Amino acid sequence: MRMYDIIEKKKMGESLTDDEIHFVIDGYVKGTIPDYQVSPLLMAIYFSGMDDRETAALTKAMMNSGDVVDLSEFGDATVDKHSTGGVGDKTSLVVAPIMASLGCKMAKMSGRGLGHTGGTVDKLESIPGFKTSLSPDEFFDQVRNTGLAIIGSTANLAPADKKLYALRDVTATVDSVPLIASSIMSKKLAAGAHNIVLDVKIGSGAFMKTEEDGRTLARKMVDIGKSFGRNIAAVVTNMDRPLGFAVGNSLEVLEAVSVLKNESRGDLRDICVALASNLLSLCYGWSEEESEARANEAIESGAALEKFKEWITAQGGDASFVDDPSLLGKAEYTFEFKAERDGYISHMNAETIGKTASVLGAGREKKTDDIDHTAGIILKRKTGDYVKKGETIALFYTSKEESEKAAAEMFSSAVDFSDESPIEKPLVYGVIK
Repeated sequence: MRMYDIIEKKKMGESLTDDEIHFVIDGYVKGTIPDYQVSPLLMAIYFSGMDDRETAALTKAMMNSGDVVDLSEFGDATVDKHSTGGVGDKTSLVVAPIMASLGCKMAKMSGRGLGHTGGTVDKLESIPGFKTSLSPDEFFDQVRNTGLAIIGSTANLAPADKKLYALRDVTATVDSVPLIASSIMSKKLAAGAHNIVLDVKIGSGAFMKTEEDGRTLARKMVDIGKSFGRNIAAVVTNMDRPLGFAVGNSLEVLEAVSVLKNESRGDLRDICVALASNLLSLCYGWSEEESEARANEAIESGAALEKFKEWITAQGGDASFVDDPSLLGKAEYTFEFKAERDGYISHMNAETIGKTASVLGAGREKKTDDIDHTAGIILKRKTGDYVKKGETIALFYTSKEESEKAAAEMFSSAVDFSDESPIEKPLVYGVIK
């Protein structure tokens, strides 16, 4: 095979064979095919697309480019969830202990945040002593003993995806449905879980901005998962405003704990229950009603909170912060952002709010950047609320006093006001199975 011929074939809109796709991925990972040949192929895929068979073949080639985790010793009760990225999304911290408290096994690998989206690993690292790196033996032992472990992705999990994503990021080929779907699913399949729920977010804080695009991506990923024999569903959710009230690492951990303590109700708990109940349906075959009831019971009985503390302790963390939040530390400076006029908050641009949190120190623009785990935003009001001029909409937390002005200007640009109450959008747009 010649890379030139493969590029030409896809440029003309033809389908690539499984062997051709494997040839490209294998050669790219080994370094025998250079960036300058993979780049035009990505652009050809961007414009010509890939059919379902091609997308599945690409997923398989990337999945098999590195380690594939074998969770077979845990039977069919292994579960995983993946979010396509958002602002204030701390659902893994709630869903994981719910699932483990109900007998499922969650051996999960998560990523760090970049740009306006937060990463589960960053949130967990705000807990004193918590280890996000475990040896394979430690990882499996913890899942055996507690039913739950969440660590950072290993270097050799779908390495082809890491190389391809870095190239897509600099060649304007990120927003291609087959490339997004194969990227996500190669990692989820390599991680080994039998039951997978995808949280596909749409709106201003998500990568997919419209419901149509979100459903298209969700359908593609579900079809890929099924073709590999996995139980899989996608929950299409609203990310047109931040999820919950906290944006920033330790702040989000504390908000997740408040849900597990049965102290907090609202969109965060509702999304967590929706994700957990869909996983329970896949794992145990329970009805939607029973699965939802069991997920709520796990919270209300305290079982999920106890599992959370057991998990944090097992992974080296100091779980006493659950009862003493001061142990997570506090940012040096707190600033209030106040409403500039009377009216309803008609829209909150979640992406811009996420970027505001980064300005305060909560995020990173490059993977090597340090973050301030105590920095972030607590929203006091959200879309649909009526506020009066001078009323506090948000609290900013930062250790960089000089960031207040830039953060305030950015946050102001994210919030729109109206004299009339906005039409409320659904929290969950649907479930694709």
